[in-house]
Amino acid sequence: MRAWPTGRLAYGGDYNPEQWPRAIWRADVDLMHRAGVSFVTLGVFSWSWLEPHKGEYEFGWLDDVMDLMAEADIAVDLATATASPPPWLTTAYPDILPRTADGVIMWPGSRQSWCPSSPIFADASRALVTQLAQRYHSHPALAMWHISNEYACHNLPCYCDTCAAAFRTWLQNRYGTTDALNHAWGTAFWSQRYTDFEQVLPPRRTPTFHNPTQVLDYHRFGSDTLLGLYRGERTILADLSPGVPVTTNFMTMTGFRLLDYNQWAPEQDVVSTDHYRVAALPNATAELSFQGAVTRGLAGGAPWLLMEHSTSAVNWQPVNPAKPLGGTIHDSLTHVANGADTIGYFQWRASRAGAEKWHSALVPHAGADSARFAEVCRLGAAAAALGEVAGSRVEAAVAILYDFQALWAASGPAMPSAAADYPEMAQAVHKSLRDMGITADVVHPSADLSRYRVIVVPTLYLVTDEHAAAIAAAAEAGAQVLVTYFSGISDEHDHIRLGGYPGAFRELLGVRVEEFNPLLDGDEVGLLAAGPGRSNEAGAAATGADTAGADVGTGRRWSEWCAVTDAAPLWTYAGGPCAGSVALARRHTGSGAAWYLGTLPDEAALANVLASITEAAGVGPVVAELPVGVEAIRRRAADGRSWVFLLNHTDDPITVPLSGFDVLTGAVTDGHAALTAGGVAVLREE
Repeated sequence: MRAWPTGRLAYGGDYNPEQWPRAIWRADVDLMHRAGVSFVTLGVFSWSWLEPHKGEYEFGWLDDVMDLMAEADIAVDLATATASPPPWLTTAYPDILPRTADGVIMWPGSRQSWCPSSPIFADASRALVTQLAQRYHSHPALAMWHISNEYACHNLPCYCDTCAAAFRTWLQNRYGTTDALNHAWGTAFWSQRYTDFEQVLPPRRTPTFHNPTQVLDYHRFGSDTLLGLYRGERTILADLSPGVPVTTNFMTMTGFRLLDYNQWAPEQDVVSTDHYRVAALPNATAELSFQGAVTRGLAGGAPWLLMEHSTSAVNWQPVNPAKPLGGTIHDSLTHVANGADTIGYFQWRASRAGAEKWHSALVPHAGADSARFAEVCRLGAAAAALGEVAGSRVEAAVAILYDFQALWAASGPAMPSAAADYPEMAQAVHKSLRDMGITADVVHPSADLSRYRVIVVPTLYLVTDEHAAAIAAAAEAGAQVLVTYFSGISDEHDHIRLGGYPGAFRELLGVRVEEFNPLLDGDEVGLLAAGPGRSNEAGAAATGADTAGADVGTGRRWSEWCAVTDAAPLWTYAGGPCAGSVALARRHTGSGAAWYLGTLPDEAALANVLASITEAAGVGPVVAELPVGVEAIRRRAADGRSWVFLLNHTDDPITVPLSGFDVLTGAVTDGHAALTAGGVAVLREE
């Protein structure tokens, strides 16, 4: 056993030597040294190579690779290889195959062809983990255990009979009685009352809308079931390989929504994640930074591991554009700026065959004499230079609250607007703050909110009484709290909070909404500063205008009939069915304030609101006069040292008015940090 790489940012990625002749292995190590690689992940998809027949193990090849890594002083993140079962297992036990909501079997031939509830799969996977832990615990290359891979990427939800039985057991444990289940699910509607748990099924294909709480609970069940599998492997590793850190790679990407990572994160010795750019997403760099903040929040602010991303193109989108040269370094250091202490990729050497042969890698098809590999080597040098940053934490005075269970509930069937996507408001707020030079954490509502001067509650549709009270207490204690539309609407059972929206936050905000009027795609509604006698100094700041009735922008996605009960109206709707209704309001409470925003404003209008809120809280940008298109994030060490990451997200060179020692170049900037197009600087502050 060895320690994770220290004195530098760990750098490397998945290594799959079983894809290549042994003659290449030694050459790979030489190239790893040339690139500055300090760790590899081994064995992620190696089950059929490690156990070609039931109970018959072949570890010789892995012994050789592990020894080679130890000799080369490269740390190994050793996977348990249980992500994808071998053909012999699915052939012998076809009942482990997952099924769709229509009952269609998902056959072998790709990966993750196993049912999350299958006891046969669980037993087989734990048998393999036992063998691995016993054999490699004391190996000098072993630095970390990597359980499975990208849980739920392909086989959740599963609707087979095994899952149906497991779901019923899960419900009995959660509710105890069918009466409690019926209350939670609201089964008085549509004659859905259950008199025996055996009557309950997964939300398979139905004639029309499913029961929303049934769907919500099936999400919870699926996440809990896979977490149980993870815990089973972790327990074996803790018993047979104590002292070696354990992780599994999350997937903090906008499109991945199947696991409640807030429940998974405390089970990790170190939080790790995979993140891939999606070409079709607008503002891809903003999404990357947002998901970095999500991962940082899951890690409790501690440094985290970027286990996988891509040097260039991926293989799984309809069109897979390459990153520009420089993009490999830019994206990696954006993750580092957001708290990553490890830079990992899929994979080391681009495959010649298989479903991911067109996925980029550290060593591309073009080989080690390519421009991309030269960039990989430059990134390795940067990882070494940034060793002094390792262990430091990102500074943020703003929190954006984000809850995967609220996401599930808000994405349920028969909602007011399917276009009102849960992450949209959170990402818009994060991007606006980023553009202003203000760093925001993204955390669960259960986080310690006393650390933040601004708290944003975007579309938190589902919220518990406990979390709503904590948010109100934070405002009372001095925080500026911004709550947006479609928040506080339901409790943990997805039951509507009666008496007027926004339910759990109605008294805190001093507003009352009687009815929603969500907007159709492409529709907008004008926004005006509050009328005469209804505005105040804060209102003028928020609207960006000094004149009541002035045009302050437009809203989209959402509008509503909102009246103030104990708050100052700052914006109203200019037209449409909600004309004259309040779109933005503020209420003082204790030594803080609570703001309510009832629409998704255009970028300039949202920036005006956030500028007013951050100014009221005394929160300023990391760098004054930050140029447009540059992101600035500060990381600070326990001993007080600090570094400012400057990330140029534009295609033009930019100069930032900031002094410091550039760790990447070794140059001192005297008030003018020059960034190339897409370039990055890391300035140690004196």
